[in-house]
Formats: sequence, C-alpha cells, structure tokens
Amino acid sequence: MKIVGNIIWLIFGGFIAFLMYMVIGALLCVTIIGIPFGLQCFKIGKLFLWPFGKKVETNFDKHPIANIIWLILVGWGSALSALITGAVLFITIIGIPFGKQWFKLAKLVLLPFGAEIKEAS
Repeated sequence: MKIVGNIIWLIFGGFIAFLMYMVIGALLCVTIIGIPFGLQCFKIGKLFLWPFGKKVETNFDKHPIANIIWLILVGWGSALSALITGAVLFITIIGIPFGKQWFKLAKLVLLPFGAEIKEAS
C-alpha cells in the first residue's frame, strides 16, 4: 500500500510540492542567514516527495528560537493550509489515507527544526 499510495501522491501534486520546497530551500541557502531555513525546506520537500511509510517526530526543545521564528514567518500558514487540505480529503473515503499524510506534513511544517523523519513501523 505504501508504494501505491506514494505513486498516486507523486502524480497528483507531490512532485510539484517537492520541487517548490526544493527551489525555495535553494533560494534561502543563497543567503547566509537563510541556510538553516533552507535546510528545513529540503527536509519538508523530501517528505512531500514520498510521505507514505514515514512518521514525523518533533522536538521543539532542540531549537526553540529557530522554531519560533519559523512558526511566526511561515509555519502557521503552511500548517493551516495542510490541515485544511487534510480535512477536505477526509470527506471522501478514498481521500482518508491522503488526508493522514497532510496531517503528518502539517506537523512537520509547523515546527521543522529538531524534527526527524523516520520509517513507520
């Protein structure tokens, strides 16, 4: 199921979101002050590419100041849009697995500093 879900995810927008986060990450890495934020965009982009079979573990205490800056600037908006997308997908039975992935992505885009993406068991 993971492979089929990831392929469907990739076809219906996952690849475009992956490219978007990679381009934004590359642009942020051009500036010295943006490098930590660009690296987080790369982490988010990798999860957007292949989310099924992964889990996100956040650790706010690892980088609290960076997480607060991220949260204020982009985190809350990105997480809200991911939550809304996930909620809309939960309306249909077929969309439930994809809605779960959006909720997982919302968790990561809200507080990416210190978060780890691991294989789900």
